[in-house]
Amino acid sequence: MINTFTPRKPKRLKTHDYLQQGYYHITICTHNHQEAFGTIKNNSMILNEYGHIANNTWIDLPNHHKNIKLDEYIIMPNHIHAIINVVVGAGPARPFTKYKNSNNMSIIIGSYKSSVTRQINKLNNNKFRWQRSFHDYIIRSSNHSLYNIRKYIINNPANWDADENNIKNYKLKGRAGPAPTATFDKI
Repeated sequence: MINTFTPRKPKRLKTHDYLQQGYYHITICTHNHQEAFGTIKNNSMILNEYGHIANNTWIDLPNHHKNIKLDEYIIMPNHIHAIINVVVGAGPARPFTKYKNSNNMSIIIGSYKSSVTRQINKLNNNKFRWQRSFHDYIIRSSNHSLYNIRKYIINNPANWDADENNIKNYKLKGRAGPAPTATFDKI
């Protein structure tokens, strides 16, 4: 049998130890930018049932992964922006995964996505999916950089009309045009 799948390239920075102390800006998107988590009204995010699942699961992450603290975050209609602070020696946590290094960023985000998917799919018969992987940005030690990213996250709902993740602005690879218009019925 011929393998027709393209091997996945890790998008993490190869020269960086993601277990070391620091701040990380994470962006996680839904599959095909489906607006699953709610809507923007009057420049504010209004979470639906799935959005509350995504929010509550995010808040619960430090209970499952030792040495992380959550910073600013926002659940948007089809993506999540968040800052995770890896802190050496931070509070106790129960293991969430069978993996030794449960603070590896890929494992943290993978366990989050898995938990949200499982909870949502119990409600809608296995229709929810995430985009593959996630985007991360290592926040340099400058307080100015951290401040700017926090401000970006806080203001994200007010900037939704121009957001590149807004399905109205989404561009297919290599071709301009609208993304698939699938949305979830549950609100």
